[in-house]
Amino acid sequence: MSSNKKYWKSVEELNENSSIVETLRNNEFVEEIPTDEFLGDAATLATSSTTRRDFLKYVGFSTAAATLAACEGPVHKSIPYVVQPEEIIPGVADYYATTVADGFDFANILVKTREGRPIKIENNKIAGANFTANARVHASVLSLYDSTRLKTSKIANDKHELAVATWEKANAKIKASVADAKAKGGKVVLLTNTSASPSTDKLIGQFLASNPNAKHVVYDAVSSSEALDAFQMVYGERALADYDFSKANTIVSIGADFLGDWQGGGFDAGYTQGRIPHNGKMSRHFQFEANMTMSGAAADKRVPMTVTGQKLALVKIYNIITGSSVGVSKTDNDDAVTKAAQQLKAAGSKGVLVCGIEDKNAQLLVLAINRVLGSEAFNATNSRQIRKGNNADVKQLLADMKSGAVHTLIMNGVNPVYSLPNGKEFAEALKKVKLSASFTMKEDETASISTVAVAVPHYLESWNDVSIVKGSYAITQPTIRPLFDTVQFQDALLSWTGSTQSYYDYIRTSWVGTKSWNQLVHDGVAVNESISAGAGAGADFNAAAAALAKATPAASGMELILYTKTGLGDGQQANNPWLQEFPDPITRASWDNYVTVSKADAEKLGLENWNVANGGLNGSYATLTVNGVKLEKVPVIIQPGQAKGTAGIALGYGRMASMKEEMQVGVNAYTLYNNFSNVQSVTIAKEGGEHEFACVQLQKTLMGRGDIIKETSLEIFNTKDSKEWNVIPVVSLDHKEVAATTVDLWESFDRTVGHHFNLSIDLNACTGCGACVIACHAENNVPVVGKAEVRRSRDMHWLRIDRYYSSADTFEGDDKTKENISGLVDSLSTLRGMENPSDNPQVAFQPVMCQHCNHAPCETVCPVAATSHSRQGQNHMAYNRCVGTRYCANNCPYKVRRFNWFLYNKNEEFDFHMNDDLGRMVLNPDVNVRSRGVMEKCSMCIQMTQATILTAKKEGRLVKDGEFQTACSNACSSGAMVFGDVNDKESKVAELAEDKRMYHLLEHVGTKPNVFYHVKVRN
Repeated sequence: MSSNKKYWKSVEELNENSSIVETLRNNEFVEEIPTDEFLGDAATLATSSTTRRDFLKYVGFSTAAATLAACEGPVHKSIPYVVQPEEIIPGVADYYATTVADGFDFANILVKTREGRPIKIENNKIAGANFTANARVHASVLSLYDSTRLKTSKIANDKHELAVATWEKANAKIKASVADAKAKGGKVVLLTNTSASPSTDKLIGQFLASNPNAKHVVYDAVSSSEALDAFQMVYGERALADYDFSKANTIVSIGADFLGDWQGGGFDAGYTQGRIPHNGKMSRHFQFEANMTMSGAAADKRVPMTVTGQKLALVKIYNIITGSSVGVSKTDNDDAVTKAAQQLKAAGSKGVLVCGIEDKNAQLLVLAINRVLGSEAFNATNSRQIRKGNNADVKQLLADMKSGAVHTLIMNGVNPVYSLPNGKEFAEALKKVKLSASFTMKEDETASISTVAVAVPHYLESWNDVSIVKGSYAITQPTIRPLFDTVQFQDALLSWTGSTQSYYDYIRTSWVGTKSWNQLVHDGVAVNESISAGAGAGADFNAAAAALAKATPAASGMELILYTKTGLGDGQQANNPWLQEFPDPITRASWDNYVTVSKADAEKLGLENWNVANGGLNGSYATLTVNGVKLEKVPVIIQPGQAKGTAGIALGYGRMASMKEEMQVGVNAYTLYNNFSNVQSVTIAKEGGEHEFACVQLQKTLMGRGDIIKETSLEIFNTKDSKEWNVIPVVSLDHKEVAATTVDLWESFDRTVGHHFNLSIDLNACTGCGACVIACHAENNVPVVGKAEVRRSRDMHWLRIDRYYSSADTFEGDDKTKENISGLVDSLSTLRGMENPSDNPQVAFQPVMCQHCNHAPCETVCPVAATSHSRQGQNHMAYNRCVGTRYCANNCPYKVRRFNWFLYNKNEEFDFHMNDDLGRMVLNPDVNVRSRGVMEKCSMCIQMTQATILTAKKEGRLVKDGEFQTACSNACSSGAMVFGDVNDKESKVAELAEDKRMYHLLEHVGTKPNVFYHVKVRN
């Protein structure tokens, strides 16, 4: 049936005699609408008698149409394949198993590619793939598309400036220098980072065999040399012990942030298995440390101590465990040390001790204690083949260079001019070397002053093999053709040894194992079970303890602890905007490194932090002096939990060469890394001026937020009813207290049909590592906004990890303080006082994203129905509908919605990866890039859930439990996040939803979220 309705766009069209109607039909916008003449003239507006209703009635449509036209995103036409590769199906992702090994980070991963572009890193979950991706590994896919990469080889000209050259010319120059050195008896030195590659080590051995005058020196920017030396003395092999914390009931850590980067990291999965209470039991964790770390935040008992105190504590523990009687002076925390040692001894083989003190004697005691305990968590057989730098060899190399003894220096994967504490000295010594060649991805501080700079491919463009732990073998394979004119170091080694093989052929012919080559490449890893532990010459452990017991406080009275941040690590990826904007798990600050001091030391030194009107965090500057070397204008953060008499600063910042201007942030703390020791005697002096931090969380305590973070002790968890420690909120209904969840303002829909997605987050398992944050960035094309915008609270992270401190020593102490408040005056003063964190607070991490409420407050206030709910439990955003009123953000109790203040794509004001063609190659085509003026937030990765449903439908089967994933749950190696269909009663998420520890955020509001949490239990 046809309609006789008249449709019109403007009231003018109702006048049939209008002279402009026909013109408008042909060209609606004949000329620019002069809104500025009216809206921009205050006098005209003041004298106008037109009512608002009439104004909108007459010009509303035309103005709105012009506005909408201006806000529309650009349309780009795609070009089809001329010859489509057989292995690529447009719209379908391909996955490749590969391995990261950059000398600092090591992981077995899967790489997601779309139409030949790597766009995301995921964990390889096949048996034998034990090293998972951290935040830096997840972000490494963006470093592939770094527009500042070295794109071809370069050779220094007569003016000592690097000029573009072919690889053939560069290779001929290097070969000639090696031959000249051999003829004249000059030294040739290969200076590389830890490769952990059997084939690379074999090739280097062949090169050394054909050049007897050559030497190989392994240099890691962040050293584990003392631990390697100790292990070699006891076990006859230069390696590191591996640990499986899932086998430990009692864990004692002396200055080891094993949930961070300590000895290569990757311990969190095993650790969290023992931290989730099963059958009323969980592991107990003691942490003795100076800096507040992620391991300290997770500990049941954290004791702030200077490193000197830690050394003495380690000797005391050694005495109690082994029955020795090495003389050692008292510490301020003897009771806590003794208690930890006694519980460790009682645990026996179910106990383990780890230590982060870079001292050979300390590391020897660690080996001795774990051997006496017979620790099941301690593994010396399948030792870690990583972080193999040798401090003594590096020092000798520098001495040889200064004396002119080094003829040819060939470097791969290192940047000593930046990362050595005496980098300037190395740069001067480099002038005495006849030829220096740097194989590098960037024209960095070292490459820029070398004779030859050779562009090397990213690991996603390379072939390699890796043995992270003894007995395992993994493959690195290319997932994209090389973007630039690059050459692998291994191919150069083959050339120098006279081989015509490619490195791929070399690896393939070298492979001997139970798997076929194709199966190995498919799986990414293979495991060899037949491994035996080595035995060294032995060690005098009592002598080591006696030497350690002589530890004395720093001469200056202050100790500086150098560490690596979860975000930037050793600084290799400093030009990666995802990592620069990644908030530090502890301080919640991004785009900076800084010196952390305790409140007591800050008051003594006159150092301050304060908040300004816009909510930003500001702080003082300080100058650090170590061994006569000054680091000036270092911003200061007063860190709760920092041991008195200590300060901390992160390595990896302050890079300038071959960096985008926005990424040239922070100060280079490597200049203070004297003698490769992570502990230095420091003097701190206040400087003038104030520093502006980009800190995304200013709340310092739990205070009144007991229904957001819920905690209890293991004893109460085991002995009390869950209603006492997991309190169900109540409201008044008909003058009676009833459970808040039983009262609704809306009628509920039947959600038992089809899929209904829930996400479970266990606070006991979350370590705050942030891998989920970067994975969400990659999957959902989340923009980087830069420091200035983060400071204005305009960060765009769809997923944040809130960090809470207690104002008392425990959150339980906070609760008692709140319960004892009486009266308004007492309430105000007490709550205000509780904003000050304890000197040694307990810490809790809580990931928060859109809660996907079944009764969502955002949906009811959207005037254009841009946000709506699905039967599957996901809260949707129709970006084309959104007009940016921000009503939804105001009405969201969880504050998880983000507003696009600017267009971050192709905008010179935001010169990050979305501003250049190369950087945009990382974008996920399944998720649109949002334009200015719309709201955006977590979609519960609807593109991933729908792809899973369609795949199962295509294969004619039901979706299996575990197949449904979001970017965050897929990235979570600790098991804190579990995603799935709660309507599948056999699923893991359905089981977790019924757990007595389960609760929802702000349950009393009645939003009925599809994200739920588990109460944190401390032992």
